[in-house]
Amino acid sequence: MSTVLSASLPFCAAPVDAPAPAKPMPGLGVLGPLRVGIVCNPKSHRNHGAAYEAGVAGADSLIVAAPRTRAALAETLVDFAARRIDLLVIDGGDGTVRDVLTAAADIWADAWPRVAVIPSGKTNALAIDLGLPADWALTDALDAARRGMTVERRPLEIARTGDAAPPARGFLFGAGAFAKATELAQHTHRAGAFNNLAVGLALGWGVAQTLFGSAKSAWRAGSAMRLAWPGRPAETRARYLLLASTLDRLPMGLKPFGPSRDGIRLLVIDAPPRRMMLATPALLAGSVAPWLARAGYHHVAAPRFEVELDEGFILDGEHFPGGALTVRQGPALAFVAP
Repeated sequence: MSTVLSASLPFCAAPVDAPAPAKPMPGLGVLGPLRVGIVCNPKSHRNHGAAYEAGVAGADSLIVAAPRTRAALAETLVDFAARRIDLLVIDGGDGTVRDVLTAAADIWADAWPRVAVIPSGKTNALAIDLGLPADWALTDALDAARRGMTVERRPLEIARTGDAAPPARGFLFGAGAFAKATELAQHTHRAGAFNNLAVGLALGWGVAQTLFGSAKSAWRAGSAMRLAWPGRPAETRARYLLLASTLDRLPMGLKPFGPSRDGIRLLVIDAPPRRMMLATPALLAGSVAPWLARAGYHHVAAPRFEVELDEGFILDGEHFPGGALTVRQGPALAFVAP
């Protein structure tokens, strides 16, 4: 086994929900040498365990990098592609996954390696969706990769109208009240709460601000959005919340998108929100009852949508400036899972 190290890199796992089943994919098992490239975020919350220097059983060639800038990350991925890795391992949280998938751009075109996530960040929603157990380790990912155990996920791609820059990629997009709630969650992280707890506290505070704040509060007033999707012409109006994802499930068992459907799943809530005391528990439990749509709570499944935002949006925990955006499905990726 050969090991190439660019830094002293830690390894650890973060607690997640119960695993979801993965199925062996024909042709994905590896019979020969397994070439592994690892991107580790040295700033991730739980990156404080044993290092990878000694190598890992099950990897015939191990390349480890801890890039500290986006430019360095892109260079790392170009090097991984040149070395023809079989497995791309991302050691970090949702933000690290977002940065790696974005920086990859078209490096692999339609021939991506399999992807394994070792959740070690403040938030690990993708790991929860993939069903990674609390003790998921790199050796587990390597074993599952050799057996061809994968599940397919397609990230969102967010492209700016008239901008030739590569699109951002991630799994959870939100605007309006979601952006405000995320800012609260990030403040909670600094206070020491992580994963489900921080997200739950932030969302709970956002609902409280809406329910018990004044009728003229910024939470209730919503944000101006121009929104359209196939079969629905563009409409500009105030929206309380816009949430979109390709994930099948969210932390804490929340089901704001209702039953699983193909494409991008959206929850669109008109402003000001109506009957929120009744609607909130119904939405979080996955209800798509007709009265919710009549009250301004809309569930949508579409291959893409266009949105124009005066305010910014959140993609996997990071704030981005608003503008005219096209949100579409990204490449189909094979994520290693139990």
